[in-house]
Amino acid sequence: MRILLFFVALSVTVSSFQSCSLFSSAPLTFCDTACINENIRFTGTHEDTPYVEISVANCLPDTLSWSYSGLGTKRKIGFAYLIGRTVKINKNYMSVQFKENQYAWILFNDCVTGRGFQIKLPYDKATPFSLKSSGLNPMDPKFSIEEGLIVNTDRGNLFVEDALDGKKAMMTFGEKLDIDYDVIHDHIDSVSVTRSTIWAKIKVGNTWVIKEKKIVLE
Repeated sequence: MRILLFFVALSVTVSSFQSCSLFSSAPLTFCDTACINENIRFTGTHEDTPYVEISVANCLPDTLSWSYSGLGTKRKIGFAYLIGRTVKINKNYMSVQFKENQYAWILFNDCVTGRGFQIKLPYDKATPFSLKSSGLNPMDPKFSIEEGLIVNTDRGNLFVEDALDGKKAMMTFGEKLDIDYDVIHDHIDSVSVTRSTIWAKIKVGNTWVIKEKKIVLE
């Protein structure tokens, strides 16, 4: 009898431990949040060697800088100051598209939430940079974006821009969606964007609907 009670108690203990382990496991993240300790640098193919670099401090992106050979200056800004929040980044979930030595687009996703960011960085010091914090980036496996296109939303529309020539197009959702960009897939399940078509599966009210439009970038 004592042996039987021992195994019953052991079974309850193991079950409780497994249950506790299950519920205490870390939540899934969009990408690996392991500590980064080396600067991240992207370089263009133009003869002036334009680059974009992110310096790292305490495992977090610290300073964003960009320049090219012969410019005579280096533009830079605090990463968290620019974004307005602390984010975790992973080089495998970032991309940079260079327009010769004129400007660069850097696209990345926060590894914790998956939120997409897009920053346009002009090398001309007189031209301000621009930030989109509602990016639909191709690093997200549910967003199929043709190479060279920048896609983002303002909750009521999808906007498309060619990264190199600046030509644009858009598609309206027909109404304003209650999108939280940190959990964007609650309202935008998936998209497919090319230079001729925008397709999206979005949640309107409690219903998932398909929106599609033929476009001309201009």
